[in-house]
Amino acid sequence: MNKNQKIIIYGGCAALICLVGLVVALIISNANRTNEVNEARAETENLRLANDRLLLTNEFNQLNADFNQYEDQQIYLKNDSLVQKYNEARLKVEGLLTELNQAKQSNAANRKRIKDLENEIATLKGIVKHYLEEIKRLGEENEGLRKEIEQVNQRNQQLASQVTVATTQNEQLTQTVKLAKKLNITGVSLKAYNKKGKNEKNITKARQLGVSFTVSPNNTASAGMKDFYIRIVSPEGTLLGGAGSFNLDGSNVQYTAQRQIEYANEEVSLSVYWDVNTTLTPGDYTVEVFADGYRLAAKHFTMKK
Repeated sequence: MNKNQKIIIYGGCAALICLVGLVVALIISNANRTNEVNEARAETENLRLANDRLLLTNEFNQLNADFNQYEDQQIYLKNDSLVQKYNEARLKVEGLLTELNQAKQSNAANRKRIKDLENEIATLKGIVKHYLEEIKRLGEENEGLRKEIEQVNQRNQQLASQVTVATTQNEQLTQTVKLAKKLNITGVSLKAYNKKGKNEKNITKARQLGVSFTVSPNNTASAGMKDFYIRIVSPEGTLLGGAGSFNLDGSNVQYTAQRQIEYANEEVSLSVYWDVNTTLTPGDYTVEVFADGYRLAAKHFTMKK
């Protein structure tokens, strides 16, 4: 083999070796690029899965907040199965979120979990929507009931006011009728008499006191026997006499003297006497006249020595 042939052979081998090396380098470079692309794709998928998981977690937390906002009104729900359905769906969502956060799974498995999570949250949304609609309807019913109760209370207050007015009017009418039946007297006087039955100006020498008055005619008053009670109070504030007592507004009242007459709705003059049984003193004497449960008159008289 001559020198040229050797050069050709050695040069061909070198070229072949370079070509093989270049191919190997290209293969390795392509493999590295493929790995980098796959890693980038995997990283992108991981980020997308993490983002989806975060969005679904936030959505789940918001649904819980919406539901718990009306938790205190659950006892008023007639359809309490909604609460049970919600709790069941919530547990499923919480389980899927736990699996996503803790389990080491392939992206395909995680994607399936994300899909399941989306479906469960969609179910949860429907339950919460129905729940909130029930709460709203319940609130509207309660508001309507509250207004109805207010209207009933207003009507009751109006009726109570009308009853009060009617009762007051009846009481006033009854009082008017009673007052109309009350006897009227005029000309009330107090005189002192000596032992001869004549007027006595010196009260210390009086042996008898007489109260005189005139009963006016009254067609509204009931006719018949009437008892007139006289009370004479001394200047010292002591009731003279003490013949007995009569009833006045449920109380027993002591009187000085009493006289009964027959009243025929016509004017009649009347005198009631009391025999002095104690020493009388000068001063102001009070005379009161009663009949039919009324005090008909009260006057003061100054008696001198």
